[in-house]
Amino acid sequence: MSAPVILSATAKHTATLIFLHGLGDTGQGWAQAMNAIRSPFMKVICPTARTIPVTLNAGFRMPSWFDLKTLDESGPEDEEGIKSAATEVHSLIEKEIQGGIPAERIVIGGFSQGGALALYTALTYPKKLAGVVALSCWLPLRKSFPAAKKCPDDIPIFQCHGDCDPVVPYKWGQMTASALKPLLKNTDFKSYRGLMHSSSDEEMRDIKMFVEKCLPSQ
Repeated sequence: MSAPVILSATAKHTATLIFLHGLGDTGQGWAQAMNAIRSPFMKVICPTARTIPVTLNAGFRMPSWFDLKTLDESGPEDEEGIKSAATEVHSLIEKEIQGGIPAERIVIGGFSQGGALALYTALTYPKKLAGVVALSCWLPLRKSFPAAKKCPDDIPIFQCHGDCDPVVPYKWGQMTASALKPLLKNTDFKSYRGLMHSSSDEEMRDIKMFVEKCLPSQ
């Protein structure tokens, strides 16, 4: 990963929000939106994925957390790339913990491919994070669960999806919500009428409420 966009806390730093962008984007793409919803005590980290060839896009090189081979729900996945990317995000989390922020004061989130990685990263991380924000995404390597799950059962997951998404189909969001239900006790799936593969003011307000609930002031 290249150097992430880091927004330092404007008050005493007691919590961290890590947010992962979608395919072809950079950390800069979501930094402003995250800045608008964070509390003063929160540090925001928006890393940028490596630039790699993406099979789905005819091998063109772009920032991508792992290779996307197909949008067929039963198609092959880049297992090695997904696991490698999750390890990198685990390292970001560990760095925050070493800096004095406990795991239960760290929220991880992402949009599209970044949301997929956020889900996989949280589920395969043994410590309890404060929460996960999963936007317009899916659960990668879903057939590896529950065996691959390492997280505590009570980690809060807030999943959002537009019901008119033409890129990551709404049914993928529904299937992901169904897959998460037996794995975790605290999952919430919210759909947004008319929303395509993007975010909205309503969704950002909901995310802000979720993050504030997961990371109350201390």
